[in-house]
Amino acid sequence: MQDTHAPFVIVAVDGGAASGKSSTSRALAKRFNLMHTDTGAHYRTVTLALLQAGIAPADTAAIETFLAGDTAPGTALGTALEGNSARLAVNGTAPADAALRTPEVNAAVSPFAAVPAVRRFLFDYQRTQPAVAAVHGFAGLIMEGRDIGSVILPDADVRVFLEADTAARAARRAAEGGVDAVAERDKRDSSRATAPLVCPQGAERIDNTHLPLGEVVEKIALLISAAQQRKS
Repeated sequence: MQDTHAPFVIVAVDGGAASGKSSTSRALAKRFNLMHTDTGAHYRTVTLALLQAGIAPADTAAIETFLAGDTAPGTALGTALEGNSARLAVNGTAPADAALRTPEVNAAVSPFAAVPAVRRFLFDYQRTQPAVAAVHGFAGLIMEGRDIGSVILPDADVRVFLEADTAARAARRAAEGGVDAVAERDKRDSSRATAPLVCPQGAERIDNTHLPLGEVVEKIALLISAAQQRKS
C-alpha cells in the first residue's frame, strides 16, 4: 500500500464489457489505498430495481415516475463501503453482486442505461464519489465505467481506456461463469445517444488482449505515481 499522505488522486477507468476494468481497478485500489467505485454495478442496481417493479426499458414514463419515487417507497441513494469497495445502496440496501449479474440483468442493463432519465438519476450521485472517498480517509478514488473520463469525471488526474478483442473478452466472461454478450453490449453502449462508450480524448489507451493483469496494473500504477508527484 502506498503512502497514505500522498496527494489525493482521482483515476477514471473506462472500457467495454469484460475489458478488465474491475480486476484492474480493485488491484490498484488496494495498492494505492483508493476507494473503488464500479459504476457498472450502479446501473445494474437500478436495472434490478426496475425489473423487480415490472418496468421495461421502453417504458420511459414509468421509469421516470419510479425514479422520482412517485410510485415506490423511495429511491434514496447512498454508499455502502466494503473495504475499499463502494457499493450503491438504494434505501439503505446494497444488493448482493450475484443478484446484479443474472442473465435477466445482463440482458436489460444496457437498454436501461441508454435511457436519459436513468443516467441523470445516477449522474449527480456518481460525481459525489470523490468527496465520499476523501471523507472516509482514502488516498483517492478509482472509478470504473463507460463514461467516467468523458462525462462523469473528465478532469480526473489519470484517465485510462481498457480494451481487448471480442474473443478474449467473451472468454473472460465465460471463465467467470457469466453469459454476457460482450459484442452486443458494446454496440448498444457505443451507439446510445446519451454518454456513449468512447475512449476519452487524451486518455491512456491500453489493449490488454494479450497482457497479463499484473502488467496492466503496473502500467497504470506508473501513471498514478506520476500524478501524485505532479500534485506534491
